[in-house]
Amino acid sequence: MPKYLTIGYGDQIGYDRTTPAVRDAAHAYDQQLRDRGAIMAIAGSPVQVRNHDRAGVEASKGSFLTAALPLAGFALIEAESLEEAIEMVSKTPCAVAQGVVDIWPLEQAK
Repeated sequence: MPKYLTIGYGDQIGYDRTTPAVRDAAHAYDQQLRDRGAIMAIAGSPVQVRNHDRAGVEASKGSFLTAALPLAGFALIEAESLEEAIEMVSKTPCAVAQGVVDIWPLEQAK
C-alpha cells in the first residue's frame, strides 16, 4: 500500500481559537489513525547535517526549512490513493485548528 509522509504546521494561537469540541474530536481521530498503524510524532528541535564532498560532517542546530507556521509534527500513513490520504489528514488537529498539513507521497528510491 502506498505510504505518505505528512507534515503538520500550526501554532498555539490557532489551536486556542479552535473550539475544544473540534480539537478533542481531532485528537480522537489521531488515535484512530494510530490504531490503523500510522506512526505519529510531535516535532522536536531539528539539527541540520552537511557533509559536502565527504570533506567533514557539519551539524548545526535549527531547521533548514522555513514556513509561515511552526512545524508541529509528522505522521507516516498508508492510504490507497492521494485522495484517501487527503481525507485522512483533513480531520487531524493541524488541519482543523487553523494550521495546514503537507502530504508527501513516498516513492521507492532507485
